[in-house]
Amino acid sequence: MSLSQMVREFRLPVQSSASVTASPSLKLNSVLGELSLHHCQAHLQSTAQDIARRFDADPMIPGVVLVEHHQFMGMISRRRFLERMSRPYALELFLQRSIQTLYRFIAHEFLVLPSETLIVDAVQQSLQRSPEDLYEPIVVQIGDDYRLLDIHQLLLAHSRIHELAKQVIHEQTQAQMFQHEKLASLGRLIANVSHEILNPVNFIAGNINYLGNYGQDLLALIDVYDADADRADASAAMKQEIEFDFLKKDFAEIISSMRVGADRLRKIAESLRTFSYQHKDEYQATDIHECLENTLVILSTRLRHSVTVVRQYGDLPMVSVYPGQLNQVFMNLISNAADAIAERQQQPSRVESDRSLSGVDWQPQITITTRQLTREELLHAGDSDADRWICISIDDNGCGIPDDIQERIFDEFFTTKPVEHGTGLGLAICRQIVLEKHGGWLHLRSQVGVGTGFDIFLPMHD
Repeated sequence: MSLSQMVREFRLPVQSSASVTASPSLKLNSVLGELSLHHCQAHLQSTAQDIARRFDADPMIPGVVLVEHHQFMGMISRRRFLERMSRPYALELFLQRSIQTLYRFIAHEFLVLPSETLIVDAVQQSLQRSPEDLYEPIVVQIGDDYRLLDIHQLLLAHSRIHELAKQVIHEQTQAQMFQHEKLASLGRLIANVSHEILNPVNFIAGNINYLGNYGQDLLALIDVYDADADRADASAAMKQEIEFDFLKKDFAEIISSMRVGADRLRKIAESLRTFSYQHKDEYQATDIHECLENTLVILSTRLRHSVTVVRQYGDLPMVSVYPGQLNQVFMNLISNAADAIAERQQQPSRVESDRSLSGVDWQPQITITTRQLTREELLHAGDSDADRWICISIDDNGCGIPDDIQERIFDEFFTTKPVEHGTGLGLAICRQIVLEKHGGWLHLRSQVGVGTGFDIFLPMHD
């Protein structure tokens, strides 16, 4: 008589089976609780016949959870049960006895994981088991309850997540390629525009000095004519008619303002050209302060509305970096600081509350600090072998970032801005540039109602 025929003669006093239906759409952060978990428990005093009949009735069950007085005692898998019961004299020895007797012979270490465990983490832990235990089901704990997960279901879910991860990586790669091409195109456009601007600006700036000199010569010539007594009356009348005293004073001021405007326009054009040329992927010694100043010039229109930029520059040597990529980091962080300040300025009630609490008027401010560090002073050195580091800190006194958002602030495609104002790639790209391209670290500091700060740590290599 076969094992199946024998166990059909007995009634099975095992708890009914139930399962948690898996979510049809897995995510990258899906957990074990979202998969199909088998709820099949048996008391330690149940016989091996009961277990055998249950396995025969439901071929999907990977094993049974053993309990006593509602306490978890262990697990017997279908594979080990059938392997043991197929041995000579096993039916005579164990079939009529309690499962506790059989469990003493086949007890082994099994993997117990909470239901909140990520599927990808569960797969890693499962594959670290010994070869004879690789295909054993996993015990999943849900509160005080214990259920079983078939290893094949786990591997299938992991395969789906792997495909999803490949899709996400592909989308992110495409987005980064689009962003890179967009920046490259923008860089070429800016370089061309700045070149076209610089030509007439240099012409104007170069001729302002001549214009000023010519004007002074004409004024001197007028003084010579005034010295002639025969023409003094006519000259005085003409001067009064054209308001010569005011003209003489205002002429110098006009020349001065034109010179200041031309110099400022030339500085902006040169900053744009430098910024665009630095987008070439060339690792070179760079003046960090010059990069910061070029970025501030380009963003001057956004920082003009009563925003004070405080520069606390330390003594930094030339540092080997990718200047174009580092400029992108500075651009994103300073732009975000300006956005945070603008958001706070648009909330008068918050500004009034801050004023009443502190007793002073809130003044929008961005502080940029640079300094050198030693490895001992740095907590985020990681695996870098550099002994010297630099730190660039960009702080604002805007709204601040809530704690729950801080955990996701560097996630790709995560943004709190409207679609037309943000893509969710800015900070993710900043972190990638600092961490992967330069072997550094990007650290966030923020407190709601106080402000936000980013610390950029970069190693200095000889």
